Amino acid sequence: MEEGGKSRVPKKLLLFAATSLLLNALFVCYFFVQPDGGRSEFGWFRWAAEEAEAVAAISCSGHGRAYVDGVPSDGRPVCECNTCYAGVDCSVPVPDCPADADSGDPLYLEPYWRRNVAAGAVVVSPWHRMSYQANGNYFISLELERHIRLLHDAVGNAVTRDRSVVFGAGSTQLINSAVHALSLDSGSNASSFIPSLVVATPPYYALYKRQTLLLDSSEYRWEGSTANWVNLSAPPGAKFIEFVTSPNNPDGRLKQSVLGSSLVINDHAYYWPLYSAIPAPADEDLMIFTDSKVSGHAGSRFGWALVKDEKVYQKMIQYMQVNTMGASRDTQLRVLKLLKVILAKVGTEGDIFKYGYEMLSERWRMLNNIISSSKRFSLQNLSPQYCTYFQRIRDPSPAYAWLKCEQEEDADCEAVLREAGIISRSGKVFEAEGYYTRLSLLKTQDDFNQLLMKMEALVSKEKLLSLLVDERVFR
Repeated sequence: MEEGGKSRVPKKLLLFAATSLLLNALFVCYFFVQPDGGRSEFGWFRWAAEEAEAVAAISCSGHGRAYVDGVPSDGRPVCECNTCYAGVDCSVPVPDCPADADSGDPLYLEPYWRRNVAAGAVVVSPWHRMSYQANGNYFISLELERHIRLLHDAVGNAVTRDRSVVFGAGSTQLINSAVHALSLDSGSNASSFIPSLVVATPPYYALYKRQTLLLDSSEYRWEGSTANWVNLSAPPGAKFIEFVTSPNNPDGRLKQSVLGSSLVINDHAYYWPLYSAIPAPADEDLMIFTDSKVSGHAGSRFGWALVKDEKVYQKMIQYMQVNTMGASRDTQLRVLKLLKVILAKVGTEGDIFKYGYEMLSERWRMLNNIISSSKRFSLQNLSPQYCTYFQRIRDPSPAYAWLKCEQEEDADCEAVLREAGIISRSGKVFEAEGYYTRLSLLKTQDDFNQLLMKMEALVSKEKLLSLLVDERVFR
């Protein structure tokens, strides 16, 4: 001790402290003060986030959005506007713009993810999953598979026990993968093999037919409507592969197999509380789902199948390996993050199923109110039903309105609506009569508002013409 009670610091300790400070300073300079403007190996995530946030902050007047990969102008991405809006910031309404109610683009969920931007964002490192391999399990993220099973269990819409999971680029890729696998699952001698007959019940999703015809194969062939085979057996040595879409696209009804002896591909893309009541968990041998209609991220192109038969599962896996070497690892990471958010909010005020149901049921109610006063048009009849997820009877909230033109002269209903400035999808696309056409309820609020305005004008014109006719009659 020195005089006055002051302690003397050893010179070695001072030298050590000075050396430590110098090393820390060099560490900071090396890793965080770089010639690239401060972008460091350990700070990359911060810069990636700042880039995304800067683009997200670009104002598009609520009628569009900017993207990191958007076409730049003056060094930054420009706004990509909703239908019927234009201008640098999408603030200019386009006059005489038709209402686009054609596609099933699920942009109605975009506001939900804007509310959950921090929880749903994901940063991908440059070295993320660079290999062809992942987990040594057919290119499938085991953590994503686990969360898919957790999601089905939480929602109660499908049995996952004793099922294997196959990933694909949306349900689109899984559809033909399933047809391929089932057509080979006969155990018949190759020399006497007869192509499987692929069928569906109208109105059905047009891709079933288009894809089967496009990917022409000696293993199967498109055979049309189940109605042609209800009381008939398949030719000797052949078998049916039947598509069953439940809820159905386009009319939203819950469906079952028509041909009891068929091998069935159950397309449950819309079997979520967003679009339908869930009376009970689906428990079929082969079930297909897609993230497009769960989280709304159609552009990520991700779907999955739950497969009970091990032989069918292996054939589907082989198809995926040869076709694309599996689903994108970047996509799997993004979907995993989205499902984590969805699961964390199940049963809370931020529940995506509650949010989506309330929005679609309100859209259905508003459109129904307009159509119900018309004698020229009608919508499919959907009744309230008990839902095990919400534990109550819930109103309909279909993804699509299946509109019918009731008058004989309106044999091409799609053309009738097009004349009135409404773009729809003809019933003929779904192998139904031309008196029907499909209206999407899934697009942006701008699209839906435009649809309501055009539809209301069309029905009002009908009422006016009816009054004029009545007036002439009574004269």
